[in-house]
Formats: sequence, C-alpha cells, structure tokens
Amino acid sequence: MNNYHYLLKFIIIGDTCVGKSCLLLQFTDSRFRNEHDATIGVEFGSRNIKINDKNIKMQVWDTAGQEAFKSITRSYYRGSIGGILVFDVTSRQSFENVAKWNQEIQGYACDKIEMTLVANKIDLDEKREVHTDEGLAFAKKHGFTYFETSAKTGENVNNVFESMAQTIMKRIDTGEIDPSQEIYGIKQGPGNTEQPKKQAASQDSQNPKPLIGNTTPSSYKTEGKKNEGCC
Repeated sequence: MNNYHYLLKFIIIGDTCVGKSCLLLQFTDSRFRNEHDATIGVEFGSRNIKINDKNIKMQVWDTAGQEAFKSITRSYYRGSIGGILVFDVTSRQSFENVAKWNQEIQGYACDKIEMTLVANKIDLDEKREVHTDEGLAFAKKHGFTYFETSAKTGENVNNVFESMAQTIMKRIDTGEIDPSQEIYGIKQGPGNTEQPKKQAASQDSQNPKPLIGNTTPSSYKTEGKKNEGCC
C-alpha cells in the first residue's frame, strides 16, 4: 500500500535481549524467532495499518542495546514521532536501566515524540522480577502509555503500535503536531490531500487526556509534561 496518507517513524529502545527485535518482527510479520542474533546498529521494518479511514505507514527502527552502538543509534532518535521503551519483566536490571534510556532519548529526540513503556516477556510470568505496579509507576511519573506484551505469543503487540498511531493522529487532527515539519518524524503521503492545521495553543492540546477503555495493566495512559525543546 504505497498510497498512504501519513508515514510515521518509530524507534524501539532498551537493553539488549529485552525482545526489541522480536517485538518488531511480531508486529511486521506476525511471527516469532526463538533464536535471534543481537542487533548490530539499527534494523528496520514497516507495516501499513488503517486509523480512522486513513492509511498509515508505520516505519519502525529497532536499535542495538549495546553501549558500543550508542553513537549510531542516537542519530535515529531525532526524526522519530514515536518512541517505544522496552524492558524485560524477568530482568530487574533492564527495568532499572529504563531511566537511563529515557534520559538518552529525551536528550536527542524532539519535544513532540509520543512515548510508550513496554514490559515484554509476560509469557514468562513465573520468572517475573518486575511487577506491573512498578512499570505503571514509572509510566505515570513520565506521562507515558504503558503496555505489557509477549513478543512470543503476540499478546498486546499490535495494540502498542496501533494505540500510539491513534494518539499521534489525534494530535495531528487537533493541530498540536504539524505533519509538514518532517523533523517530527511524519511524512505526508501521496494519498493525503488535506491541509495541516495550525498548531493549537490550548492547554488541552498540550496535555492530551488519558486513553479510556482498557483499564487493565496491559495498557495504561497517564498524563505528564514531556521534555520541551528539540536538541
């Protein structure tokens, strides 16, 4: 589907071995690989979805979690409208490092980026080291959406990307995000004949309301103020 209305650029970040590449593969190909080599630098995948009768092309960059590739992956932070911060529920260290990864992306990404915290590998619940309320607390503190997923079974994986795309499209519709500014990681496609709205100045558009509907730990939206200014 090349006749898309919008192309949205996303980036997935987090420690190595938390399942970032598996999440991407599950989203783009609906499959899981038991054996997966560590990502070197950055990998890429895409998928087309429909949001409110608009064709949306999701372009997702999967970044390496190793320190050695930091200089490479940082260049992808800017120009992304969606950031997916992933930790492994069976690894407390990966959760403790979430704060470091968040600081990293907030230092390089633009102020319009939509962030989601993802707790992966919930199929290994018997090995869980990080409880749901801990993930929720971090998400609430930073104003992120929160999801618990299994890249192996596919549970909640599509919801992560589709929910973020819906929120971003709503921010475009209200004028909070100007899609003509490609620095935000949005490209208007050949199927889009609409004129972008001017950026809204209202308080409501600057602080979107929480998502309402699914109030289970699988998805959770909190309010919060994002880092201002583009570095």
